[in-house]
Amino acid sequence: MTRLSSLIAALSTCLIAAPLASASDLTVTVEGIAKQQGSIMLGLFDEASYEGDGAVDGANLTVEGDSVTVTFEGLEPGEYAVRLYHDVNDDGEMNTNPFGMPTEPYAFSNDAKGRFGPAKWDDAKFSVEAEGTAHTITMN
Repeated sequence: MTRLSSLIAALSTCLIAAPLASASDLTVTVEGIAKQQGSIMLGLFDEASYEGDGAVDGANLTVEGDSVTVTFEGLEPGEYAVRLYHDVNDDGEMNTNPFGMPTEPYAFSNDAKGRFGPAKWDDAKFSVEAEGTAHTITMN
């Protein structure tokens, strides 16, 4: 029994001494929504996922006013970026003209502008701090 007690004590010490994983909250507010209909389709990305379609997290926010807010909980502190569009007709996709140009409003974190595609990571990234972060984006 002494051996078992020693093992339990050793494991308990390791668990207590282990650093606690920090998790942060990020609150994103989208302002300047011109049409009070449809949904805001929002993707939250880290650097590794930004160029693709695999968001770290996301939200589908019903538009009922000129702004919407969402909070992402339990994020690792670090750098993130947001890409979003206003799905005005609620068809689940970003509509484009025959040349591939968006016909629905869109925006990026830091109000970054894209040129022939999404805004660059370096322009859209922002830090999520351990104590939490609030970020506001204005629709184009």
